[in-house]
Amino acid sequence: MSKSRKRNRSKLFIFLRGLFVILGGFIAAYGLETVLIPNNVSDGGVTGISIVISQLAGLPLGALIAIINLPFVWLGYKQIGKSFAIYSIIGIASLSIGTVLMHHTPAIIEGDTLLVTVVGGIILGLGMGLALRNGGAVDGIDMLAVLLARKLPFGTSDLILFLNMFVFIFVSTVFGLQGAILSAIAYFIASKVIHIVEEGLSGSKTFKIITTEPKLMVETIRDRLGRSATYKEAYGGYTHEKFMEITCVINRLEESKLKEIINDIDDGAFVTIYDVAEVKGGNFRKSDIH
Repeated sequence: MSKSRKRNRSKLFIFLRGLFVILGGFIAAYGLETVLIPNNVSDGGVTGISIVISQLAGLPLGALIAIINLPFVWLGYKQIGKSFAIYSIIGIASLSIGTVLMHHTPAIIEGDTLLVTVVGGIILGLGMGLALRNGGAVDGIDMLAVLLARKLPFGTSDLILFLNMFVFIFVSTVFGLQGAILSAIAYFIASKVIHIVEEGLSGSKTFKIITTEPKLMVETIRDRLGRSATYKEAYGGYTHEKFMEITCVINRLEESKLKEIINDIDDGAFVTIYDVAEVKGGNFRKSDIH
């Protein structure tokens, strides 16, 4: 493939990713404004906090989502990289604008609490999952959980659950205990939909990479992602050719970035990806990349 053709393909890939992140933000906004909020049900994370403050202070929800997420975008920039931060800004901006545009849209479901939590959770999860699958985020609490997981002896998913417990206690001050419980159920459904859309979003991932550029690949992963990797010799069963196999363990938010790195270095690399339930010990640490 020629360099110009590869460059054009890369630009198209970046454009499509951005488009899907925008779509994800608008889908999530639709779920909030037409299903959850009209029925006194909230989301978790930064969006849930923004909804409560909006209800208490009468401030625009879109503006609150954008402002409160800013510190978390900075965390994403420091811990995951520039492209993730940019896509997250696009996703959060899309969610913010979407809530403004859809604020007066009539509710598509009213009264039926079971249907509200299920449908609202599915729509919200679809939007958030679509954004995350394409390298961005529409809520910053995941980024905080990733950072805390480096400092504390708990997994990222455990910390997300723990942080959201406080969010739903906060939600109960406006929507009452029933509203908080329904919000937690909707969030749980949304998290399962995200898992389906993102294909194993909730845990870590192991990448095994066989490439013709092992040294450059490892150096680029270290420089652009802040992750270390290991080598081992591997032999082709048919050709008996010797290869260097790279193994790298990452968290769930870094998958898109690592795929981008692999494609940039060697788009013909042989890659296998495994879900990891838990990572303990060793050197599963991340260095700053800025």
